Amino acid sequence: MQVFEEIHTLLSNQKAFVCYVKPNETVWNLIVQQNTEIIDFIGQAGFVFMPFHEGKQVVIPFEGNMFSQGNLEKLEQKSAENFISETNQKEAFENLVSKGIEAIKQGEFDKVVLSRKIVLKEQISIVETFQNMISAYPTAFRYLFCHPKIGLWMGATPEQLVKINQNQFETVALAGTQLYSENVIWATKEIEEQQFVTNYIVTKVKDKVSQLIVSDVKTVKAGNLVHLKSFISGELTTDFLSNDLIKALHPTPAVCGLPKENAIDFILKNEDYNRKYYAGFLGEYKKDNQTDLFVNLRCLEVDNDVVHIYVGCGITKDSHPEKEFIETENKSMTMRNVLVVSVQ
Repeated sequence: MQVFEEIHTLLSNQKAFVCYVKPNETVWNLIVQQNTEIIDFIGQAGFVFMPFHEGKQVVIPFEGNMFSQGNLEKLEQKSAENFISETNQKEAFENLVSKGIEAIKQGEFDKVVLSRKIVLKEQISIVETFQNMISAYPTAFRYLFCHPKIGLWMGATPEQLVKINQNQFETVALAGTQLYSENVIWATKEIEEQQFVTNYIVTKVKDKVSQLIVSDVKTVKAGNLVHLKSFISGELTTDFLSNDLIKALHPTPAVCGLPKENAIDFILKNEDYNRKYYAGFLGEYKKDNQTDLFVNLRCLEVDNDVVHIYVGCGITKDSHPEKEFIETENKSMTMRNVLVVSVQ
């Protein structure tokens, strides 16, 4: 298909670009930056790429750049290969989770989201892996972001940060994870974890917006996993605009914990690696007066011949270290299952 041939050329020429497909859509969107400068985000309409905590807040503006879109044809699934991780991280991650549980018991916070980076020393075919990702996860926000000075990232995230149309907004509270089955039964830990996220968002916005509505909690499928999800919507007021809402929501407890500042402090001191753009957010900002942003989960970063897969899970007082490690392994399969080896 022409768009994938174009992506291949853009990669070869080390251009800055992003290609993305929205959830439940078959339209590809491609923005190509006319230079390779890092453009700092200061409110311009464009595709934003934001870090979890510290780092370059990047935008590829719509104005002055090439924007194109078209319909996807049926994509042929390429054979994927499940690469072996470089090191066994089980013990280290379980120790980190135990430390998080102890901090919760000591009253430092109620919840913390801990993550790890899985290192695969393999060269993958970027374009074919991206094609697999698009076809494998139709309900996710699927993207390929490449910038010579930032790096190459791709992902299929199930989590909307916020959607804003004029003064109407909608966000989600997503938490709790298990492997998909016909009869899903949620434990107290997972129900509590999702309620933390819902309560946080409601507390952040209830006095600043009007007509706030919170839906019932539903079980939703994302790839081979299921999550608990509720929708929260309302109207922005004249003294609480879209940027205020985005700042209030990011990072949500679904990617850091509660209370937010305490959880972030624990993460930065104990995770032992830089999340960069994992658990940040990305998407369209003020495209035709609409904003459509997603949390950067189920993602990977390609660095020469190394693939970094980023995965995490919510820790509460009822967490079990080995189960949390298994959860991160399950989440990593979202990316592992679409990787196509590069044929030299």
